[in-house]
Amino acid sequence: MVEKIKVMIVDDHEMVRLGMKTYLLTEERIDFLGEAKSGNEAVQLAEIYQPDVILMDLLMEDGNGIEATEKILSHLNGCKIIILTSYYDDEKVFPAIEAGAHSYLLKTASAEEVTSAIYKAAKGESVIASKVADKMMTRFRPQERKPHEELTSREFEVLECLGEGMTNQEISDTLFIGIKTVKTHVSNILSKLGVADRTQAAIYANRNGIIYKK
Repeated sequence: MVEKIKVMIVDDHEMVRLGMKTYLLTEERIDFLGEAKSGNEAVQLAEIYQPDVILMDLLMEDGNGIEATEKILSHLNGCKIIILTSYYDDEKVFPAIEAGAHSYLLKTASAEEVTSAIYKAAKGESVIASKVADKMMTRFRPQERKPHEELTSREFEVLECLGEGMTNQEISDTLFIGIKTVKTHVSNILSKLGVADRTQAAIYANRNGIIYKK
């Protein structure tokens, strides 16, 4: 006999709980344990039921889903929590993942998709809604560096001076370096920024807020 997956639902909307409960009760491989309407109630019931998987809403009164996730997982390491919510903004997604959520689904998901996520969670596999996955990829993808971030510290100082419209002699006097050295730095700056002359470099410096601090 196949061991059933013990599941609990946490949502403050009665119709959502009723709908999911009705569907889960038709699944032979799922043992529906019970439901909670708040995060704090979920923490209490999880201690009693010891569920394998929890479907967790995020925004609820009397304890939100993120707080409940942290508290439950601090006692039930083997439990897998699937966030099931309408929200996928950064302020919800990343705190939930950091709290230990195993999967993140939106309430636009079908009952079959939610059930599939439960089965996968029981096997240790995560399911992330596509809109949420896009946000995660954007956050963790290395950001493109701006041209001036490739400059050395001295070249950056020279660029600051260019942004102030200084001549080579003025830059030399300000930074206490020789004219020949200034010209070398300016040449390197133009190359790294991909600009044609010092005027364009000065425009770049001002557009990017790079101004020499006297």
